[in-house]
Amino acid sequence: MATLREAPDDVPRASRIARVIDTAATERGILARACNRVGIDPGVADNAGLLAYGENAVFALPQAGIVARIARGPHLLDRARREIEVARWLRDQDFPTVRPAEQVPAQPVSVSERPVTFWELLEPADRDPDVKDLARLLKRLHALPRPPFALPAREPLALVETWLDSADAAVHLDDRRFLLDRKAELLDAYAAVRPVLEPGVVHGDALLRNVGVHGGRPLLLDLENVSDDLRELDLILTPMAAVRYGLPDGAVEKFVRKYGFDVTSWDGYPVLRAVRELAATAWVAQHVPGNPAAEDEFAHRVRCLRTGDTTSRWHSF
Repeated sequence: MATLREAPDDVPRASRIARVIDTAATERGILARACNRVGIDPGVADNAGLLAYGENAVFALPQAGIVARIARGPHLLDRARREIEVARWLRDQDFPTVRPAEQVPAQPVSVSERPVTFWELLEPADRDPDVKDLARLLKRLHALPRPPFALPAREPLALVETWLDSADAAVHLDDRRFLLDRKAELLDAYAAVRPVLEPGVVHGDALLRNVGVHGGRPLLLDLENVSDDLRELDLILTPMAAVRYGLPDGAVEKFVRKYGFDVTSWDGYPVLRAVRELAATAWVAQHVPGNPAAEDEFAHRVRCLRTGDTTSRWHSF
């Protein structure tokens, strides 16, 4: 781990912006090498469109009819393997979700210790998803039997320190200490939570942004956090998102009616929401270097956690 400094301001903003440009070029270079490794013309990487850059750099390669996901580091290799295994199992269950690219049977591949997976390119979205789509998909997912392979527990705070480390000097040491102390407190509270629903297969990141409506039906996207854990972990995110990110009026009520359980009435809800908000704050840290908007958002979220502010709006990344 690189040495932490007391303040992020000793890293010039111009240097941080240059680092982002270098990062984009690096991701595209890894994409070209990964394509070459699996027999896809590496030239398609030149015209690949960057769809998202979070835990993964996600590129659309329309010429090849696929999407490539490049994970941030070797610590995510096992998760990438499991994501492919889960996707194939869900395919066999006829569950509506994304499918691994058939032309790349052996995956993930590693390039510069970065796990890369390939997926079928979806048709253009028919419409925006709504919370009823999400509730239906979760109800169907939660009704599935456990798969014939082991799934880990969700462990929603497992990567907090990794995300903070990736920000290096861009995160103030006092904020890092506060978040790690908060993590320790919440791990104890989380261990004491007693569910009311039967634990089992969960999506693990069941936000509305992980639903797409393609080819006439809603699909559950981003399977990297599928786990065997508390079903309530999937259900807390809609009421949390209604407060933090904004959902249309009545969205939570529609979600509850469609799924059939109101997680906000459960005594474990405040703990699971606090756990998720800490994780969501630490997650933004990895975007802070070279990104003034992420820097401001991270500071805002930390301020909310420090002051116990549970109502202020957050901005999505």
